[in-house]
Amino acid sequence: MQENRLADGREFAFWEKETDYVREIYVAGNDPQASDDNDGSKSAPLKTIQAAADRATPGTHVLIGPGVYRECVAPAMGGSDVTSMICYEAMEKGTVVIKASEEIHKFEKSEGWRLQGFGDPVVSDSVKVWCHHLDPDMFRGYNPFCAVNILHDRLFIEYDKTDMTPYLNRRGMIFCDGKPLKQVALYNQIAGEDGTYWVEANGQTLHFRLKGDEDPSDHVIEITVREQCFAPRTPFLSYIKVKGLVCAHAAMGAPVPQRGAISAYRGHHWVIEDCVVDWANAVGIDVGNECWHHEFDHRQTVGHSVIRRCHIKDAGVCGIAGLFATNMLIEDNLIEGTGWQKMELSWEAGGIKLHNSVDGMIRRNVFRRTYRADHLWLDCGNINNRITQNLFLDGIEQREAIFIECTREGINLIDNNIFWNVEGRFDAAKIPNEPGSSGWYKLVENDVINGYAVYGEGTDRLQIANNLIGKCRAYAYYAKPVPFRLMPGDRGGTSRDAKIVNNIIYDCGVGGICFPTKDNSADGNAYIKQAKGGDLRIMYPAPEVCLDLKSWREFYGFDLAGCEGWFDIDVDTENLTIRLSESKVMPRRFGAIEPGRYETDPAELKGIADERVKVDLLGTERAAGSCVPGPFAGLKAGMECSIDPRL
Repeated sequence: MQENRLADGREFAFWEKETDYVREIYVAGNDPQASDDNDGSKSAPLKTIQAAADRATPGTHVLIGPGVYRECVAPAMGGSDVTSMICYEAMEKGTVVIKASEEIHKFEKSEGWRLQGFGDPVVSDSVKVWCHHLDPDMFRGYNPFCAVNILHDRLFIEYDKTDMTPYLNRRGMIFCDGKPLKQVALYNQIAGEDGTYWVEANGQTLHFRLKGDEDPSDHVIEITVREQCFAPRTPFLSYIKVKGLVCAHAAMGAPVPQRGAISAYRGHHWVIEDCVVDWANAVGIDVGNECWHHEFDHRQTVGHSVIRRCHIKDAGVCGIAGLFATNMLIEDNLIEGTGWQKMELSWEAGGIKLHNSVDGMIRRNVFRRTYRADHLWLDCGNINNRITQNLFLDGIEQREAIFIECTREGINLIDNNIFWNVEGRFDAAKIPNEPGSSGWYKLVENDVINGYAVYGEGTDRLQIANNLIGKCRAYAYYAKPVPFRLMPGDRGGTSRDAKIVNNIIYDCGVGGICFPTKDNSADGNAYIKQAKGGDLRIMYPAPEVCLDLKSWREFYGFDLAGCEGWFDIDVDTENLTIRLSESKVMPRRFGAIEPGRYETDPAELKGIADERVKVDLLGTERAAGSCVPGPFAGLKAGMECSIDPRL
């Protein structure tokens, strides 16, 4: 079964209809008879996709044959409505590769530059550095090796809190056999690490060192020369479908503006499905209004697009970006390796980053190995979104898996997801060493502690139900108000009226739930292997209170139907499987096992009946009146199964 209802119970507004295409244009880059002077018929195909894009009109189906196409496809027109779209489709999924890079072949030994830094040891003769002088004819109005990564709007960068090196690196990338070299800031840093490159000040010459100090003539060397792979030059083109394409090596700068390897460029009603986006310097796909500095009319249509079954891998800053993106359907995607640029304090980093998302459905996606960025960030004014049946796995140096910011109108529902391994983003040197009991009497925890599954900052009425949340460095749920952002335009909030219901919270490092005030609710949650004491907290009014389940119930009425358990849960984040098993070691208090405190059989866990969540993570219908906590319709000891939610 598919879960089609939004947070408020209404059906998601599906709009897709089959287009009865009235015209076909064929492209065959590998066909020696192909030419852009042909008529585009099956027997006389075009050579480039751009030639087809120049001719396509509403109701046109562009069918693209296998090959590597080194171009940026810029559609000249959009479709006219949902039944008369323009479709760009690979004839065989995954065989059409649009690259924003070009191969280079002329190399010479790098000379005239110091490999040895002042005071450094003598550099070995085995270090081989090569150079390549850029051909100006490769660059048509845009040279990414001349431009730095730093975003156009720099207002929000906290210069004192971040390493500015990645912001000031050049946008251009070098690939050896499809794998990127690492950019360094100074020439002599090449000596310290192979697989690196450096760009001269004028952006016209590259110096690089391959892994193992190998000769580049023995490898395929590619350099990025274009900003994007598939993007209109004119904004607001709409009703376009992009299907089965691979887009690689796009060399855009960090957002904002949000400019993806695949870009709707402020258009609406796009369908992007079965595509691969590989090694974008900053953004994989953009589907919103691009930049808040554009004039914006609230009657303007933005979003209403579908991103489905795509694989977005190794986007430098953001996988999917959208500003004012309404009625978005993002489903069945794999988004992994996001954030390698280490630019999280530019505030536009994430597997998905949407602003002012309204009536959105984000379901059955797998997020994995997001680095120093959120898996999902909904920024300001988010209303009636449902985040369901997703996997949020392995957040590396990640502060939180989901960040919902400054939202005070309507509700947002997070249900039937698995959160696993949120490492936290912190500076270990700032954590004070407090021996003995000296730290026991501190009313507020150390401010460098983080690592949350869900973080609500100034967000009211957030609902979190039937999730499995495990291995977070700090809490499963943490929130705080931001009173200074309570202003016109529906920003800000008090972080009240959150409802945390029927979740399994497993082995989180500091605690299970940290509410800012008592004006929230929790019930039916199962706290598994949470035996540290003070696992449940309320921060304000002072003094902060740290509670166990018994006092949580007694003094605040929370989790009257909740329970504690003790068994093992193992999630294989690579193979996407889960296993539940009996724990070999039970917790002891003063040397004895506390009788009756913990449920040891997962099948005995009970929550509260909740009719909002009718199916589970894998689409299995829940029994009427079901009160099983967690994202599965049923639990049992020894359970082992796939957790991949994608259809």
